[in-house]
Amino acid sequence: MALTRRDPFKDLLFLQERMSRIFDEALLKYKGCASLAAGGAWYPPVDIYETEDNVILKAELPGVETKSVSIEVNENTLMLKGERKLEKNLSEENYHRMERFYGTFQRVFSLPYTVDKAGITANFKDGVLQIMVPKARDLRRESIKVKIQ
Repeated sequence: MALTRRDPFKDLLFLQERMSRIFDEALLKYKGCASLAAGGAWYPPVDIYETEDNVILKAELPGVETKSVSIEVNENTLMLKGERKLEKNLSEENYHRMERFYGTFQRVFSLPYTVDKAGITANFKDGVLQIMVPKARDLRRESIKVKIQ
């Protein structure tokens, strides 16, 4: 059995993200959006990691159409927003259980580096949106909209 070194900061980042989600959900319930399944705001889970040249974001968006997703980058901030629509042919009376979230979502991420906006790509496959954000060498300060393939 090989020994692996444990990174306590990774555990702290995971805990911070979980606590942030708990507070976000509690705030939505406090504001009267308790019925998330029926069309309130929801938050898709997102993994963010980096390679030597890129910062990569992977968002779980099953059931969301590509045309319903928008990605915007401004300086080192990335905004992901969109909507998962409830199927029109089924009414609430026909449901035995409704656990999936529907409605609009919006997530904003501060990227750890200045990014190359012209080189950003997005790929949507099997319900997972992958956004590749190249790290920049220069410091341009303009906003762009990213097209999803």
